[in-house]
Amino acid sequence: MEEKRSAFFTIMLLSAIILIFTAADFIQGDRTFSETENKLLADRPEWSWDSLIEGKYTRDYETYLTEQFVGRDKWITVKTYLDLALQKQEINGVYLGADGYLIEQHLPGTYTDVEETKKLLLLDKLVKRWDATVMLVPTADNILTDRMPLWAPYYDQADFLEKAALQLGSEHYIDVYSALRRHAAEEIYYRTDHHWTTLGAWYGYLAWAESLGRRGDLYGKNAMQPVTADFLGTLQSKVNLDVQADSIFWFPETAEYPVTVTYDLKDIRSSCYEESYLKTKNKYGFFLDDNHAFIEIDTDYHNGKTLFVIKDSYANCFVPMLIPYYEKIYVMDLRYFNGRLFRFMEGYEPEEGMDVLVLYNCIHFLEDFAYLE
Repeated sequence: MEEKRSAFFTIMLLSAIILIFTAADFIQGDRTFSETENKLLADRPEWSWDSLIEGKYTRDYETYLTEQFVGRDKWITVKTYLDLALQKQEINGVYLGADGYLIEQHLPGTYTDVEETKKLLLLDKLVKRWDATVMLVPTADNILTDRMPLWAPYYDQADFLEKAALQLGSEHYIDVYSALRRHAAEEIYYRTDHHWTTLGAWYGYLAWAESLGRRGDLYGKNAMQPVTADFLGTLQSKVNLDVQADSIFWFPETAEYPVTVTYDLKDIRSSCYEESYLKTKNKYGFFLDDNHAFIEIDTDYHNGKTLFVIKDSYANCFVPMLIPYYEKIYVMDLRYFNGRLFRFMEGYEPEEGMDVLVLYNCIHFLEDFAYLE
């Protein structure tokens, strides 16, 4: 009898908890965007017999429940502290590194030789058509190796980059890996975010200038100034730990050049920077107004030179440094573009031709780089 009472009590308690959270979920309503995680949240999937039979409905509904779960941010924090108590070195895909660094995890074997080759052949096709230069930036786990947890595994991007250099040829490949390795002791990646810092991008700029035979002395490292000192990036959101915030720097000289910036063919601004983001969680959006499918930058340098950049968000803090070199700069993020890339580029190519730069971090390149000709 006692066992039956205990079982009945347990069932009632679990039912009450489920009922409470279900009611709270309905009261809260669905959220569209998580500022903490800086991402769009899943909508409630539409039910149909076809989606149910295919299993799509159950998969989508599981994702929906996970992302819309009431008190999600607090539960992430609770789980993180439980993992810390168990002395885990990795939490929710993030390594807890030395000196307060949170480093995104990319495991060996995630990308096969076939996948690497497929992406490089696609890139090679673009490079040959447009005589493009390529900058593939390693992520922090490959550069800040002394800050990684002991024996922590990571996907070796050095091997992949060697393949890229051989496939593309030295005239098209910019070796930013070596430049960043030489300065690994400096703050070239954020502690709380997956991006490189403005300092890291500056070393990339120097490698770009040297590779193309351009002057690379337009900006000095000491000229960088902070725009905020309380940036908590996407990696901090994944673990929800109370950690030291990052500072975001910029080169004020880049804002002194007159520009007209058009976002997605309609929204016209007079700057490559958007200060309103500094009041939000997504402070990295300060650069190039976060992410857009297509950006046009008209500068005051009437030298007849045009640059077309195909990129991920690593380029956002990099592109403003290139303003003094070009009359026009076009910036394309393929994640938000659904047309035929080559045809689109031809519509913006002047008669004298244009420079083309492909700039991605290695992981985003392997996961996101794709286009229709």
